[in-house]
Amino acid sequence: MMLRSALMRTAIILGALSPVAAAAQTPTASPVSIELNRLEGRSEGCRIWLVLRNPGQKALDPLRLDLLVFGRDGVVSRRLALDVGPLPGDKTMARIFDLNGQDCGGIGMLLLNDLLACGPEAEGRAACLSRLTLSSRVDGVTFEK
Repeated sequence: MMLRSALMRTAIILGALSPVAAAAQTPTASPVSIELNRLEGRSEGCRIWLVLRNPGQKALDPLRLDLLVFGRDGVVSRRLALDVGPLPGDKTMARIFDLNGQDCGGIGMLLLNDLLACGPEAEGRAACLSRLTLSSRVDGVTFEK
């Protein structure tokens, strides 16, 4: 009788712990990085090069960014909606966009204001934002979220 009640207690404890164990085994989504790689001055304005890395297996499609461009004085100069997807899994890609009429030397910061879309799931935007890491290789220009 004591053995049977001990087995039942063990079964109850293991049953209660199984969701915890399952959650611990659920793989976390891989971080996705977006790097401000280069600003290229052109006669029409400034060309911006972004490098995106998705080390995970799952593609991000769609992937749309809401970016704010700040001048060196800290004042917002532009707001952009950029479609940088799809970003396949296990892939690094470069994306280029032009800011006509914008001098590259006048850019002080890019701000990822929000994600307009990130993957097909409804919770994609909120889940993606925490996965994103941003960086800048451009001297004097930060890239933040």
